[in-house]
Amino acid sequence: MTQPFLPFTRPTIDEETIAAVADVLRSGWITSGPKVQAFEATLSDYCGGRTVRAFNSGTATLEVALRLAEVSRGDTPITTPLTWVATANVILEVGAMPVFVDVDPRTRNIDLDRLDAAIRPSTKAIIPVDLAGLPVDRKRLYEIANRHDVRVIEDAAQSIGATSHGKTIGSIGDFVSFSFHANKNITTTEGGALVLPDDIDPKLCERLRLQGVQRFPDGGMDVDVLGGKFNLTDVAAAIGLGQLKRLAEFTARRRHLARLYFERMPQNLGLELPPADFENSNWHMFQPLLPRGTDRGVFIAAMKDRGIGVGVHYPALHLFSLYRQFGFKEGDFPVAEDIGRRIVTLPLFPSMTDSDVDRVCDALIACLGNPINERVPRRVGFMDGEIEVPDDFDQISAFPPEGGN
Repeated sequence: MTQPFLPFTRPTIDEETIAAVADVLRSGWITSGPKVQAFEATLSDYCGGRTVRAFNSGTATLEVALRLAEVSRGDTPITTPLTWVATANVILEVGAMPVFVDVDPRTRNIDLDRLDAAIRPSTKAIIPVDLAGLPVDRKRLYEIANRHDVRVIEDAAQSIGATSHGKTIGSIGDFVSFSFHANKNITTTEGGALVLPDDIDPKLCERLRLQGVQRFPDGGMDVDVLGGKFNLTDVAAAIGLGQLKRLAEFTARRRHLARLYFERMPQNLGLELPPADFENSNWHMFQPLLPRGTDRGVFIAAMKDRGIGVGVHYPALHLFSLYRQFGFKEGDFPVAEDIGRRIVTLPLFPSMTDSDVDRVCDALIACLGNPINERVPRRVGFMDGEIEVPDDFDQISAFPPEGGN
């Protein structure tokens, strides 16, 4: 019997949440209203009582954060070239120009060893990205930012539920931007949230979120700042409330599935696996690197023929046509370019079964398998380095114990 297609991700939305959405639709109030306020309050509780405002996308949250940080024309915020293009696009949107710093080959996040040298007088902000839900080391990041007196806008689009140094992402720091896109660990179908530092006026954030409008008790209004149309609907917020209740459950399931990949991944395929971090990462994605010389398009098509969906997250964005016109070129960031050419996203989402991992591994063998007498040691990137895994290594107990909050 043909098995159903296994996508690389799929949202998990329960009947209680579907019923809550129906209640909102019946209520007659479907745009921003009481559900958005409840969602913001629940997110605030999750983030340790910090002020949180909900938006209609994680792109909008980044743009508004840049405006609140007073980043504008002539400024050069720093970010990574290995991210969804929105991270850099919003910098252009506010009139600034991105400065890219290459990534660490182990974590695939911005290389903190290179960060100091990239900071210049026009650097008002650093935008680190937690690729695949593995957080940038917040302690080191803020030591660098504080030393240079620059703001941090954490692009935590993929890392809700993750931790760094025992602290939940969003509970400390400067600006923190979350995304609730359909492929994220929790979703509002489309949406985002911005965690605000104490020195930022939430009312200004709200005006930037909705056309700059300020309303008065007598029914009058004023517009004193150029805002956008970035408000979240109550329909979306109802989904978010249902999802947020299950965040810990989803994170635990993702970590379990990631462990299974490490345990069951064929060891003779030459794949480079991500860091085996089960304490900090929320395992938003499971992303091996293909062996050099592999035709990724052919691989993706072959996996699809076997009923397995594979994504690409992400090509190095400085090589897109838009950014080449600003002078970026091949060879500028060789680590990001190499990863961007070889990275693939394998299925990982809470409703996957353990046997689905076996399906993926079987498909990998069919698409990449070497003869049994040409076994290649699997390389695993732990947070403190890289090791070769022998052929008989299959004991999950050898990996670090799961931690977290």
